[in-house]
Amino acid sequence: MTLSKAQFGNFRLFTLETGTFLLDGGSMFGVVPKTLWSRLLECDERNRVLLTARVMLVHSAETGRVYLIDSGIGHKFDEKFEKIYGLDMSRHTLESSLEYHGFRTSDITDVVFTHLHFDHCGGAVRHGDDGQPELTFPKAPHWVHKAQWDNVLHPNDREISSFLPENIEPLRESGQIELVDDGHVYEPGFEIVVVEGHTPGQQLPLLSDGNRNLLFAADLLPTTSHLPLPWVMGFDTRPLLTLEDKKRVFSRCIRENILLFLEHDPHHELVTLAGTPQRPSVDWAGTLDDL
Repeated sequence: MTLSKAQFGNFRLFTLETGTFLLDGGSMFGVVPKTLWSRLLECDERNRVLLTARVMLVHSAETGRVYLIDSGIGHKFDEKFEKIYGLDMSRHTLESSLEYHGFRTSDITDVVFTHLHFDHCGGAVRHGDDGQPELTFPKAPHWVHKAQWDNVLHPNDREISSFLPENIEPLRESGQIELVDDGHVYEPGFEIVVVEGHTPGQQLPLLSDGNRNLLFAADLLPTTSHLPLPWVMGFDTRPLLTLEDKKRVFSRCIRENILLFLEHDPHHELVTLAGTPQRPSVDWAGTLDDL
């Protein structure tokens, strides 16, 4: 796993690796039989598959803003939690990746959450010197789609375990949450695509260099193994809606040759798609360094 970077129009993009973790393979692939998904992703003796917590830093030359897109899991959890999820931050953490690219946590002006499941927002809250929770980026507004925030405040029984109080409560109490609607534009060249199947109001950042677009795929496409339309995670609250989300977004990605940045794939960072929305395939794979 590399820490890559690219100039993309008015934006400088940086890959931030924040560590790896393990999740149950059955949960990652829903109704897809293990005999099929295990050909693509190996699992350990506890049926867990390896995933990355790969996020992105976006530095705008136009506005000077430094956006962090998602923040990984963080490292404030106890030993039991770390063992359950096989957390491994021996090679990279959010802070070490920022430092590698010449940034500090104090440089972040905006945190953009695709959604607030623990593997996407946990790094935004840490333990302070007094052992109490504090925001990692205390001066930054933390942007969330309003449907997602409403879902966090009134969670359904299926999803509630993904909204960990040690992440959500400090964010809620901070007053730093800013809500966005469909169609929100952070600045010229930086807008969002909203999808609903995995969780209400998942916002996917869409960046443009003036000629080409790059989409931060988050949990619409966690890995390339999830390209087949029916290969939907068991975590998704509305899997049939995920099917429609995938068809709609994949159709545009194929038609416009959009780059897809993958958050959880241990083998692929950046891909483009070919084929049809019903039968998509990887056309090209690389990293930001290849742009």
